[in-house]
Amino acid sequence: MKIGNVELKNNVILAPMAGVTDLPYRLLCKEQGCGLVYTEMVSAKALFYNNKNTELLMRIDERERPVALQLFGKDPQLMANMAMKITETNPLIDIIDINMGCPVPKVVNNGEGSALMKNPKLVGEIVKQVSSAINKPLTIKIRKGFDESSINAVEIAKIAQENGAAAIGVHGRTREQYYTGKADWDIIRKVKEEVSIPVLGNGDVFTPQDAKKLIDETNCDGIMIGRGAQGNPWLFKRIIHYLETGELLPEPHIEDIVNMINRHIEMLTTFKGEYTAVREMRKHISWYTKGLYNGANIRREINYIESMDELKNKVLELIV
Repeated sequence: MKIGNVELKNNVILAPMAGVTDLPYRLLCKEQGCGLVYTEMVSAKALFYNNKNTELLMRIDERERPVALQLFGKDPQLMANMAMKITETNPLIDIIDINMGCPVPKVVNNGEGSALMKNPKLVGEIVKQVSSAINKPLTIKIRKGFDESSINAVEIAKIAQENGAAAIGVHGRTREQYYTGKADWDIIRKVKEEVSIPVLGNGDVFTPQDAKKLIDETNCDGIMIGRGAQGNPWLFKRIIHYLETGELLPEPHIEDIVNMINRHIEMLTTFKGEYTAVREMRKHISWYTKGLYNGANIRREINYIESMDELKNKVLELIV
């Protein structure tokens, strides 16, 4: 699969998730065969003002490539300038993506994220200016629409293609749905039928069977996995194998889960320091241990742990 001039090894992709898809997590998913990873979203305005927090969000490792950096904002010229700055100063970034799907109120109320879907003309201007300013492929990520009264994913996709987008990710929910209800895969199929650039289907892929069903029902070019990969980086390997062979690999054993958690703790500690890593691992461990025997006790007790060694020892209690 290709996005612009970027060749992917496969079409199974890690979706951008704020607070989740940092460098350590992306590397873990890449090790499991993920064809493309997306960073957490980065504010164009914060970049302009040299906000220190954005530096960590933008750190890339050669081992995770190809990688897409996701920008959010609403000012076409500012977005273009920041995209150009990013690509000129960081050669490890392969693709720039524009967030047009974030449902969080503080983003939407500022006219950014999924709020952009209410302004197709502005979408076109942003895509045109950003794609013209960079020498890397530009992708966008959208939702079905802002709400059920404004289902316009097909219109936005056409506008994006006409103005230089190289691919489009479509989440089959409206902004008003957030992550509730069922993803509408039919809208992904409709977008695929109307554009010639690659379409990445997103929403409700939690198993290898889900991934195949998504492709069969929508004919989408790629599968973009978000919440399904939380605490489950093995999902990429299992999906790729299933799509290639029809064989369903087993779920990870408890020892595999413990080893993955410990590696995640170590990588995150190296990347962000022990204080931050221990606190951020609480949510990851909650995902890793969902449904496991003794998982509920672990999830409850890790909230009081403040050191990496304590955290590792507590995780070992999963092996009984």
